[in-house]
Amino acid sequence: MFKKVGIIGLGYVGLPLAIEFCKAGYKVIGFDIDQEKVNKLNSGQSYISYISSDEIKGLIGANSLSTTTDFSLLKDMEAIIIAVPTPLSDYREPDLKYVEKTALTISQYLQKGHLVVLESTTYPGTTEEKLLPILNSKGLQVGKDFYLAYFPERVDPNNIEHNIVDIPKVIGVITAACLDKAQILYGKVFKHLVPVSSTQVAEASKLLENIYRSVNIAVVNELKMLFDRMNIDIFEVIDASSTKPFGFMPFYPGPGLGGHCIPIDPFYLTWKAREYDFSTKFIE
Repeated sequence: MFKKVGIIGLGYVGLPLAIEFCKAGYKVIGFDIDQEKVNKLNSGQSYISYISSDEIKGLIGANSLSTTTDFSLLKDMEAIIIAVPTPLSDYREPDLKYVEKTALTISQYLQKGHLVVLESTTYPGTTEEKLLPILNSKGLQVGKDFYLAYFPERVDPNNIEHNIVDIPKVIGVITAACLDKAQILYGKVFKHLVPVSSTQVAEASKLLENIYRSVNIAVVNELKMLFDRMNIDIFEVIDASSTKPFGFMPFYPGPGLGGHCIPIDPFYLTWKAREYDFSTKFIE
């Protein structure tokens, strides 16, 4: 059913996704506002260290992958995947300008039968409260004329043990018809799909994963500093605790908080919680 897939945002989420969709037999056009990225990819060059230029060159040469800054080509796609950044503002609030601008662009070229998928990490309600009204503005009906879903990305850059297609993919949708279309598209790429009852559940699951990681990294880093003063080897402590077959998962101390998204994503939930008159003191 689906043959042409457009992926918007060619960073560490979008580019690996584009490669896997190409491998699954889809013809992929990658969209980005960065002309330099587009030029590099179209000439067979990779700008991500763990993705080889040879792989890019092979897909470009086979006419399986192409990239562009011309968003009018979205009208020729059958499925459109959004993988744009979701940073924080200077006030530690969600900055959805890239998601909203992308949705407005898609709405200009939205066609009957299009499946639109958001993969960017965000707070529960974004797909239904932000994307859906923008896409509905053209008069098309979701679940009938076009389809909308949220698939949280689960990328662990440069992890050679877990290829992204082996990692179960959570699916949140607006209607049952959206689920059918989403499963058809992603089922050719990912080995295991995990449908949930709503886009909000899928959005919340991504935040839970990252908040869980953030909290545990913070705890083990604090313990490292304490145990140093007590002349106790934190790594030996972790090894000992790891022998327990239940109720414990090892986290290891180190600089930073686990990449770009881990320090940011918890604040997407703390911001949304205020709408429900709830203070997430522990997370903050």
